[in-house]
Amino acid sequence: SSDTTGEKDFEEFLTENEILDMQSFKNIGIIIVTSDKGLCGGLNTNVLRSSIFHIKEWEKEGKKVHVCPIGNKAISFMGRVGANIKSQVSGMGDTPHMEDLLGAVKVMLDSFTNGEIDQLHICYTKFINTMKQEPNMEQLLPLSGDKSETPETTWDYIYEPDATLVIDALLSRYIETLIYHGVAENMASEQSSRMVAMKAASDNA
Repeated sequence: SSDTTGEKDFEEFLTENEILDMQSFKNIGIIIVTSDKGLCGGLNTNVLRSSIFHIKEWEKEGKKVHVCPIGNKAISFMGRVGANIKSQVSGMGDTPHMEDLLGAVKVMLDSFTNGEIDQLHICYTKFINTMKQEPNMEQLLPLSGDKSETPETTWDYIYEPDATLVIDALLSRYIETLIYHGVAENMASEQSSRMVAMKAASDNA
């Protein structure tokens, strides 16, 4: 629904805030995706190490970081280090569902649209192949447009009920889908990493 965007106009999802050019923004949100269980090699350690590195760099610059951990490993780790946890979700099982993520995701999106955070990032493990998975940090908001192409021609369409409401809802769903994609990539990486770790354990035994 369109109320996800709160007080800001949908253009805020697409446009870099002017203060970002001066690197004077003060609040950053980060969604950290890990597994609920261990025994999957260095999967969680690598993504948490990457997250902490970026968090410390932002804090050195005087920025306040708001964290949304997804997965028990991220929740427990961020709790131990005293991170500012804004929302969290765990217990998604082997098959993540969008409805399980929506509550925690909406908190972060609302924080952006209400001006509580200036940027939103996601850190997850990207699936390369069965033997290789890498921690990946992406900026979700504001959207940079790197994933889209500008059409050569423009068309004047008639929207119902309203162009702003339509684009507003689509952008909200797009961001939610990007987050779900990160969770799905992390889940695939977890299964591969667990398989490799258990094979190595069996071979060593």
